[in-house]
This record gives sequence, structure tokens and C-alpha cells, in this order.
Amino acid sequence: MKKRFRQSTVLVFSVLVISAFILLAQTDEIKPVTVEKPMPDFSLPVFQGGEMTLSEIEGKNILLIFPRGRSRENAWCHVCNYQYAEWAELEAKLQVREKYNVEILFVLPYGKELVTEWIDKFYDQLQDLEKGKNPPDQDKLDERGKRRMEFYKRVFPKSFPYEEGKVPLPFPILMDDGAAVSKGLGLFTTEWGGSKVEQNIPTVYIVDKNGILQFKYFSQNTFDRPGPDYLIRVLDVISSSQ
Repeated sequence: MKKRFRQSTVLVFSVLVISAFILLAQTDEIKPVTVEKPMPDFSLPVFQGGEMTLSEIEGKNILLIFPRGRSRENAWCHVCNYQYAEWAELEAKLQVREKYNVEILFVLPYGKELVTEWIDKFYDQLQDLEKGKNPPDQDKLDERGKRRMEFYKRVFPKSFPYEEGKVPLPFPILMDDGAAVSKGLGLFTTEWGGSKVEQNIPTVYIVDKNGILQFKYFSQNTFDRPGPDYLIRVLDVISSSQ
């Protein structure tokens, strides 16, 4: 009887150790990655429905965009919405995904409630940018106001004719609730760009169809992000070498 009890105890302990080892190994897989190394695999739920796993996107390049998200408490980064809108416009005009054999994914370090808020605020965020480019009484602006207006026009040159509540969402928005993936990749922070709030450092990855990271851009400030034109040139180079 005692022998059987010891055997059962050893078996249970062994199972626990093996389970812990497997869990630790899975956690260790998601870590900062450098160019020409395999991109860590991960699965996340998609806001539009279902779940997406990187390794299951077979035979395609992957443009993986981690926007900043929040810029301060109860406020969202306008650049992130503009960035998504730029890609949505290009997809509508050029069918970027088909042309460059690429899947485009956006990852936010939040659960469904906050991602829903990000989407609900999308229209208002873009309207804020339009007001920045075209403030009322422009002829009465002081020098500071004029510089601010010119800054908006330079950084956000495009306008998007969306209707409220009808913002297109052609690309999967992955919900990194708890920020496990973002933390593993070294992107998640609670203080950046002058604000103390849970956010990601804006980062762009391009992974080739073999799962190898070919491009990584780690932003130095909230406005420092490669635009679609630049990234399409990178995709051109990657596609031509395949």
C-alpha cells in the first residue's frame, strides 16, 4: 500500500514538473528577436472574430504592426489610428495583401473592452487631426498656432472620408490581453513618450513566408514610424528574393 502511494506521489510530481517545464518553454519562446532569426510563434484572439496563430499563416509574408495604443490615461495615440487608416486606404486601392503576398496584422496590448474603445474612438481621432490641420480662424493664429498647424499638415497629410460608425477594418486586430506577447517581445511599457500608462513602444516587424524576421523598426518617439510607402519598398525587396 505504501509502495503504491509513493509511486502515485512520484507520478503526480513528475506530471507537475513536466507541465511546468512545458509552460516555461512556451513562455521562453516569446522573447526579443533580431533580424534573420525565426520570429517567435504566438496565438491571439482576433477582435473581428476567431484566433490567429503566426505559424498557421502558411506561404505568406507577415507585416506585424504593434501600435502604441494609449498615449495617456483615458486618451489614445492619434498616430496609431492614422497608421491603420493609411494601410486600409492602400488595401482598398492596391490590394496590398494580394500584390505582395502579405498578411497585415495589428496587435494592441489590451483586452476586448479597450480594443473596442480604440475602434469606437477611431472616427473622433481622425477628426481631431483634421481640426489640427484646418483650425478655425487660421488668419488669427499666432506663430505657435501656425507652427502647430503646419506640423499637423506635414505629419498627417492624408484625409480619410469616413463616416462616424463606419470605419473600415480590413486587417485583423489581435488582442494581446495581459500583454504577454508584447512583454515577451520587449515592447510593453508603463512609461514612454512622456506618459505613464500601459502602452507598447510602436514597433513594426516583417516576417518572410519561412517565418524568418527580415525587418524590424523600433520607434524612438511616437511620430517616428515607417510609413506604408517605405514598408512597401521593403516588401518589394523581400518578395523579389523569394
